[in-house]
Amino acid sequence: MLVPRLCGYAGKTLRINLSKTVSKAQPLDKTLVTMYLGGRGFNSQRIYTELPRDVEPLSPQNKLFFATGPLVGTAFPLGARFNVSAKSPQTRILGDSNAGGHFAPEMKYAGYDQIIIEGRSQKLAYVQIVDNDVRIIDAEHLAGMDVYETTRTIEKESGIRQIQTVAIGPAAENGVLFAGIFANLARAAARTGMGTVMASKNLKAIAVKGTGGVKIAAPRKFEAIIEEVEEETYAHPQYQPRRLMGTTRILMLANRLGFLPTRHFTSATFEHAEEVSGERLAKEFNVKNRACFACIVPCSRFYAVKKGEFAGLYGEGPEYEPLSSFTARVGNSHLDLALKAVDLVNRLGMDAITTAECIAWAMELYERKELTTEECDGLNLEWGNGEGVLSLIEKIATREGFGDVLADGVKRAAAKLGRGEELALHVKGLEIIQADPRGVKGYGLGYVVASRGGDHLRSEPFLELTDDPSKGIELFGVPEATMRLEYKGKGKLVRYFEDWCAVIDALEVCKNLAENMNLLPWKRAAEVTEAVTGLHFTEGQIHDIGERIVNLERLYLLREGVTGKDDCLPSRFLTEPIPDGASKGALFEIEPMLKEYYEERGWTQNGVPQGATLSRLKLPPASQRKN
Repeated sequence: MLVPRLCGYAGKTLRINLSKTVSKAQPLDKTLVTMYLGGRGFNSQRIYTELPRDVEPLSPQNKLFFATGPLVGTAFPLGARFNVSAKSPQTRILGDSNAGGHFAPEMKYAGYDQIIIEGRSQKLAYVQIVDNDVRIIDAEHLAGMDVYETTRTIEKESGIRQIQTVAIGPAAENGVLFAGIFANLARAAARTGMGTVMASKNLKAIAVKGTGGVKIAAPRKFEAIIEEVEEETYAHPQYQPRRLMGTTRILMLANRLGFLPTRHFTSATFEHAEEVSGERLAKEFNVKNRACFACIVPCSRFYAVKKGEFAGLYGEGPEYEPLSSFTARVGNSHLDLALKAVDLVNRLGMDAITTAECIAWAMELYERKELTTEECDGLNLEWGNGEGVLSLIEKIATREGFGDVLADGVKRAAAKLGRGEELALHVKGLEIIQADPRGVKGYGLGYVVASRGGDHLRSEPFLELTDDPSKGIELFGVPEATMRLEYKGKGKLVRYFEDWCAVIDALEVCKNLAENMNLLPWKRAAEVTEAVTGLHFTEGQIHDIGERIVNLERLYLLREGVTGKDDCLPSRFLTEPIPDGASKGALFEIEPMLKEYYEERGWTQNGVPQGATLSRLKLPPASQRKN
């Protein structure tokens, strides 16, 4: 059933074919709304139905999908985000990333819930969208520009006040497989190489300006929900710490609990943690707070370096992942150098997590004398060597020398080098984040089963950090489920949070607030969705949508050749106990956790969704490749 307009939605999908230099707006399918809700759900459904099996990620046949959700562009106070998805050139499975800022609401105001990029431009171009006016503009003069230069040049050339832009940097143009797409300069949709897909289409940027709005079905009910959310947010114990430090507050917590990935996960505590902490960043470097569109928690921060080698450096962020990436993970104790590294990665347009893993992996090999100075272009790659870190970032972005070895990600780097495979810390080709799975086992199981590879944001089971067994009994009937060093109940925990995160990604609000601060539980998610859209959603139906998205993504992985054998972790986490800190002695018990997870999901022991599960969710039968 096709409808011209739904409350909460812009009502249209925009297809842009770069090969044919044409665009077409199509009405939004109501079935897509009721089955997948928006955002990540829309994109995953399109990937499954529109991309042929075995499509080459960097071919014109791959498609790039941008999507927002029904709460985006409204006054709902928990941010506004978008998902960008394609087949990943880095992992060759589901590619997907998510970012905040102001691009997503501008898409909605221009009239589009989803933008689909097809084909490949004959020469470098960017797309400018102003409501119904869609133009493909020559961008050869932008070639080689970094993200900041590109964004500012387009803003100036357009002459359109507050036009919102997503852009790629030179790393994507040079074919680095983990290049990202950046909104508002530093808002990074960086994981899984979506910027590389964009570059393969000869597309440098998308700039959007809209003059429309978002219609609310039940304004008074919506306003009442907003008031409740605002009251809970301001009263929440995490409000002030998040406002002051954002996610950088996690670094000291991770150090205290013993899961900080120090020196490539060879230690779980960092003796210089206080020197590179979010607390120090807030006290000595931060100058101003910033929020995403409509958000009442301005957790992003502008910083300025006022003295030392990098005096004059300023920018936005960083978040915990890049901060920890270029401090503890590589053994660097200099906060200003870490800020310089993050700034470089953002400007060049790369994923900070993958970049840092590649560098930390090389450093461990160097420290073990399995990588020579000559092999890494004469660089000193001892732990914490700042010159080596900054040089490798630039070399990776330009594919120069040893940087070319690292530019395809750590899995392929090990294959190219012919050594270090057991030290390459990834799952399904995607490097794991800054949290040791031995010390946070729910998170670790999330890495194992995440649909885009070694990722935490598909599940984000923050509740285990409480170490509160009463919560485990209340939600899952298993006290250990919410105790981070225990393995029982983790299948239940991860399944629950995966479904919840899928809904939040479909609504396109901030997971740090909606989930981590428990501001958008199932019941409220159903109520606010109904108030905005006018469509009736029960709590159970909303839960089904999350479960449907997770299972559909699993079907896609199976079709692309993933099997239960790929649901694994590097051997370090299975055989080497954490050597120090509050989690000392911990190992990751993968088999019982994975078995429980499959059972909870209604999947076979090989990780294949069973017919009854798929039938209940109105999904097609599983088609598993036999490789």
